[in-house]
Amino acid sequence: MQNDNPPLSRDRQRPTQRRSEARTNGLIDTRIDRRRALASAAGLAGALSVWPMFWADAAPLKYALKPTKLAPGAWMITGADEAITRQNGGAIANITILDTKDGAVIVDTGPSRRYGMELEKLARELTGKPVVRALLTHFHPDHVFGCQPFDKNALAAPKGVVDGLKQSGEDFASAMYYLAGDWMRGTEVVLPGKLIENEREDVGERRFRYLVLSGHTDSDLAVFEEKSGLLIAGDLAFLDRAPTTPHADLPTWHASISQLSELPFSKLIPGHGPAETTPRALRQTGDWLKMLDDRISEAFERGLSMNEAMTAPIPSWAEKLALARYEFERSVMHIYPKLEADRWPRVDHPDR
Repeated sequence: MQNDNPPLSRDRQRPTQRRSEARTNGLIDTRIDRRRALASAAGLAGALSVWPMFWADAAPLKYALKPTKLAPGAWMITGADEAITRQNGGAIANITILDTKDGAVIVDTGPSRRYGMELEKLARELTGKPVVRALLTHFHPDHVFGCQPFDKNALAAPKGVVDGLKQSGEDFASAMYYLAGDWMRGTEVVLPGKLIENEREDVGERRFRYLVLSGHTDSDLAVFEEKSGLLIAGDLAFLDRAPTTPHADLPTWHASISQLSELPFSKLIPGHGPAETTPRALRQTGDWLKMLDDRISEAFERGLSMNEAMTAPIPSWAEKLALARYEFERSVMHIYPKLEADRWPRVDHPDR
């Protein structure tokens, strides 16, 4: 049987060699040793949504992209409420497709080159037109690593998202190759050719309002399509799935949620979870963030260790969310170092 998988690039075939050699983009030091490389990979794996697991059988390398109609000429592909694994190929984020008379518009491109190829084909089948705009909501790889099949000038994102990809994209790629394996064959980081600098853009008969916010990461794009009233919130909103916090600033995230709550949307598409006509995703995300802040800060002030804080109880409503305990424990790891930096006196500067 012919293997339709493209061969791994030289960098992907020899990970240990890749980490020991100089990187042309300067992201990995030429002096990095194997132990440091493994520690770095482990840290990156922790920043992603991954279960510690092993597997024996290779997954079938075909994504089952099933569009759900949201409104006339608008569809959503629902991501799995799971961590990134070799079983799901990293397809855990929601993707939106919109039809316009000028071509298809998509929001986020998924986790891999293979996913992007299937997404491009699906968008063309649904709309009968090529993709003329692909909007990227933030730099996390489950949302933006499917860009290769699209024209670079069709890819658009705020400057902060592009900067995040420049800084962390190659390291995230290494982590994704480790986590998702063969699903990632041929995947490389692609930077958008267009910066989102204006608040609105007309594509065909649709008008897109761009809200460049932050909180989940340093730069988060939300897209409000004024004709349909669809609000595509990216990872500023989660629904029935615990939010992730590896790059979060909780107060800023709360402020962004408040801003999104003021929009007259007909339906909200979160980054993870079902689309709904209510603001439940915004409320639930805000409640989770407040719970995190309260529980983790309380544990810190009580002098609990990080491991002890991870075992703290969480409310019953929060326990019902997908990956609740897992994400709570990860958030303790993300937030505790920040609390230590902010609240512990510095030995070199006792007055700080």
